[in-house]
Amino acid sequence: MRRLLLVTLLALAGSLVLASNALAGEDTPITEGEALCLPGVYPVPQSHCSPLGPSEYLTRMAEKGITFPFRNLFAESPDPELAQVPYYYARVNEPDAPVYPSLDAAIAGEPVRRTIRTGYDFVSYITYEVVDGKKYYMLGPGEWMRSGHLSSGVIPPNFQGITFSQNPERPFGWILYPVETKGSPGYQNSDYSGHWLNRYDIVQIYETTEVEGLEWYLVGPDEWVDQRLIGRVIPDTTPPEGITNERWIAIDLFEQTLMVYEYGQLIFATLISSGVEPYWTRPGLFQIERKLESTPMRGAFTADWSDYYYLEDVPWTMYFDEARALHGAYWHNGFGYARSHGCVNLGPGDALWLYNWARIGDWVYVWDPSGRTPEDPSLYTPGGA
Repeated sequence: MRRLLLVTLLALAGSLVLASNALAGEDTPITEGEALCLPGVYPVPQSHCSPLGPSEYLTRMAEKGITFPFRNLFAESPDPELAQVPYYYARVNEPDAPVYPSLDAAIAGEPVRRTIRTGYDFVSYITYEVVDGKKYYMLGPGEWMRSGHLSSGVIPPNFQGITFSQNPERPFGWILYPVETKGSPGYQNSDYSGHWLNRYDIVQIYETTEVEGLEWYLVGPDEWVDQRLIGRVIPDTTPPEGITNERWIAIDLFEQTLMVYEYGQLIFATLISSGVEPYWTRPGLFQIERKLESTPMRGAFTADWSDYYYLEDVPWTMYFDEARALHGAYWHNGFGYARSHGCVNLGPGDALWLYNWARIGDWVYVWDPSGRTPEDPSLYTPGGA
């Protein structure tokens, strides 16, 4: 579509006289012999030519902030090496899986040093040995597991946010699910553009409108996307009330996005996964209390422990509100959607970037602009992964 538009503009660039009223539209009268402005943006009335046809379109797009070529975000991806987690992970796939004190014990099947309670369980391992065609995994000194109890090959997600060299001019966001853009907002028309956006594509948001109770975003020339399919960032460099320095992390629970600000500059933004109901991430203003390069996490919130989880070597963890922490999540790639027990899950690369930037005492501001997350402290447990 964009290539077709450029070809059209080039074809019309040399036209100085309008041959008919077709280019201007049926409702736009043109005096015979009136000059047509060269294709361009004309924000004020012209006395020497008529800014119609392509110029009218370009001017209308410019009023929305869309220019050709498109203005960039002054952003770039962080070093992809940050996403390389220094651990190997495997998922426990057997109930009450045994852990043995040595390789020989694992081969023999006894004695058992401990068992891993049935649940959503992941372990990290150092290496493995193959004996008689079977694999045995070394979790650490004096801890071995049989391959039959594990599903190896857990690959941590490589999604990463973006850093900025200057503040963006407008809101932007990540596509959360593959979508074909529409020529107009709303589902009442089937005017799909044929242009698909993929998960984690970054788009700029030029206009917002509501149609049939749904909010729609203009992400390109005559290209609209349902708000529910975008994790949006609205840059706001004003420190929230209570922040006493020029460094803070902002977490938008409705959009599932995280922003980092420093001295009036947005320097980093990404998608997150925060707590699901009723394990919400608590809104408020907090400070980073502890930083750990890795830590185990475990817990359960139901009386029958049916939601028990056990996660070894959770990377780049920073606690800010009781057991709620910012940390890397190697066990899912669902960023942009709430799915934790209260912690703020990040891609491992984003967690490391944030870990390297943050200091003990830095501010963490959590809010929900939709007002759907409760603020009553009695509804909150200490939190979890």
